Amino acid sequence: MRMYDLIYTKKLGGALSPEQIAFWVKGAADGSIPDEQSASLLMAICWRGMSTEETLALTLAMRDSGKRLDLSSVPGLKVDKHSTGGVGDKTTLILGPIVAACGVPCPMFSGRGLGHTGGTVDKFAAIPGLKVELSEAEFVRSLAETRFANSAQTADIAPADKKLYALRDVTATVESIPLITASIMSKKLAGGADALVLDVKCGPTAFMKTLEDARALAQSMVDVGTAHGMQIRALITRMDAPLGWAIGNALEVMESVEILRGEHGDSELAQMSFRLAAEMLIMGGAAKTLTEAQAKVQACIQDGSALETLRRFVTLNGGDARALDDFTRLPQAGQVVEIRAEQAGTLAAIDGRALGILAMDLGAGRRDRNDILDLGVGIRVHATVGSKIEKNDLLFTVYAKRETLVASSPYLKTIEVINVPAPEVPWLLDAIGCRP
Repeated sequence: MRMYDLIYTKKLGGALSPEQIAFWVKGAADGSIPDEQSASLLMAICWRGMSTEETLALTLAMRDSGKRLDLSSVPGLKVDKHSTGGVGDKTTLILGPIVAACGVPCPMFSGRGLGHTGGTVDKFAAIPGLKVELSEAEFVRSLAETRFANSAQTADIAPADKKLYALRDVTATVESIPLITASIMSKKLAGGADALVLDVKCGPTAFMKTLEDARALAQSMVDVGTAHGMQIRALITRMDAPLGWAIGNALEVMESVEILRGEHGDSELAQMSFRLAAEMLIMGGAAKTLTEAQAKVQACIQDGSALETLRRFVTLNGGDARALDDFTRLPQAGQVVEIRAEQAGTLAAIDGRALGILAMDLGAGRRDRNDILDLGVGIRVHATVGSKIEKNDLLFTVYAKRETLVASSPYLKTIEVINVPAPEVPWLLDAIGCRP
């Protein structure tokens, strides 16, 4: 088998066989296929696309390039969640303990942030002492004892994805739905879950900018999961303004804990997290209808069992659970700067991407994978899109190391104020895939 033939076939729009795809993935991972040939095939795929059968074959080949986690020792259907990411997205910190408290095991491998979007691993790392890289034995133990496990992805899970993603990153081939699908789903299938709920973000702050593209990605992942025999459902959710009031790792832990305490229950972040959790309960067999599932979600918030599950998870994995009740134990910033409105009106838009870049500049995110984070810095967003504001109303509180960086930042000019009511846009834009 020659790599040249694979490139030529895909260049002309032909389909690759599972054997050809497996040959490529293995050679890309072990270095026997030169990077320039892999880059050529990636570009051909980016232009010509892949069928569902090809995408599934690529997903399985990438999954099988490394270790597959065996969670069969933990009773019950294991349900995972994946979000395509966005500014202020801390839904995992909220829904994981909820789903676990309702009796459904929730195993989740999460990523670190890069660029203007934060990573779940970094948010958990803000809890003092919490181990965010678990061994397989520690992961299974956490799942068995608390029904919740979250860890950074280990190097032996889908290693081919790491190699191919690095090539995509430098060859302008990241934005390919088959390649995105295989990257996400290979890791999810290797993670040992029985079912998966997807949160596909859509909007100017998200990776998928249009509803058409978000639907295409969601459908692709649902098709691959279904073809593999996995229960899978995707929600497409709006991502334009920041999600919730907190941007920054320790701040996002605070907001998540507040929601688990029963606060901010009417916020979009809470409603989105509760809905995703409800979908996971149905997938896991803990509820038959959405109404029943939503009632169980509310019950575990009200009786405190969701927050107690998070405490148990933190304690089991070496963290200081006292920080969940006493936020002064979380990392703190040195300077606090208030940003106020320069005019009255209706807040029509907040540029979440710009605020994410500011948070990155403050030290909450990484420009390079080797950057060291400042877990205490970030931004608190006080106003919401659609709300009326008066001149001098507090818009943002910025927690920083240096006040001068904040005062000179162009990214705080991120709001649009109009004199007429802003149209309401729902946070849930679509749902794809059938429930059990």
